[in-house]
Amino acid sequence: MNDAMLDQLRDLIQNDVGQRGLRTDPERNLINACPDDFRLACRSLAEHPAPGLAVVTGFFIPTATPPAGETDGPLGALFLARALVPLGINVCIVTDDFCVRAVEAGLAECGMRKNVPIVTLPTPAQAGEMSDNEYWQYFEDRQGITNVSHLLAIERVGPSHIRDEIPIEHRDRCHTMRGRDITDLMSPAHRLFEAAEICEFAASAFGLASDLTTIGIGDGGNEIGMGKIPWDVIDRNIQNGGMVACRAPTGNLIVCGVSNWGAYALAAGVALLRGKKLDASLFDPARELEILEAMVEKGPLVDGVSGKPSATVDGLSWEQYAEVLVKIRDIHEAQG
Repeated sequence: MNDAMLDQLRDLIQNDVGQRGLRTDPERNLINACPDDFRLACRSLAEHPAPGLAVVTGFFIPTATPPAGETDGPLGALFLARALVPLGINVCIVTDDFCVRAVEAGLAECGMRKNVPIVTLPTPAQAGEMSDNEYWQYFEDRQGITNVSHLLAIERVGPSHIRDEIPIEHRDRCHTMRGRDITDLMSPAHRLFEAAEICEFAASAFGLASDLTTIGIGDGGNEIGMGKIPWDVIDRNIQNGGMVACRAPTGNLIVCGVSNWGAYALAAGVALLRGKKLDASLFDPARELEILEAMVEKGPLVDGVSGKPSATVDGLSWEQYAEVLVKIRDIHEAQG
């Protein structure tokens, strides 16, 4: 029964509402590439004896007015904290300086500012002076929770593949969905995931559990985690996919129509497996909108599609966006 409900949650969030091409090819696409990963991610968090979750988020939109981080990602990160901390799962949020004020505002709006540490990543210039070892240690020294058992990226850009089919200047670079290069505008957070994937390295160098689990949540092919999907699949399905496809994989990958939806479903899935009911306010669209409004106003954050500082996500009306949150609530309330 649990697996059926988890699959129901997964299917709900995989509506390609933005028509990005997640399933352009009905046979091989981003949606069916990792069908078991949502279930595995939920189980990994729910069943870990002492879970600690570091959520990496923040996607810079340089063409916005003003240039800022987008609303998809930080709102989902905050939801994970609101849902999982009461379940006994420690959470910290990891982001760039351009997104810190928005995250602080969201946590303050929820009364959780003292419960959820925020890690500000090194600037691109600082990171350029660091080895991979030093970059991880910077994070490790600041993460602020007892044990990081899970490292999750939500709507976080990662570097492209190195292939002959890609122009040289676009290889190993971070791109927006429109193909704009933003490598020099964001901290290279993928280095955390690359270090984590080398379990022996992480365990021996920093005393971490060798079973550190990585999770990616994305909706466009250019996010950390999408490296788990073969390059040709993203190239075939997504416009500009061959150039923007992220090469950095995660152990589990959750592909969804809007990245925040993945966070909503993941939290509900963990609660389901733990036999717990989440606070009803989590699934209140009006309350979610209030939180987003505070983050947009004080961040600022911008809609990633319109580029405007509005309390919307991916160009959707609030009603269309929040419909999925309500349906997740219905599934959550239907559990035994």
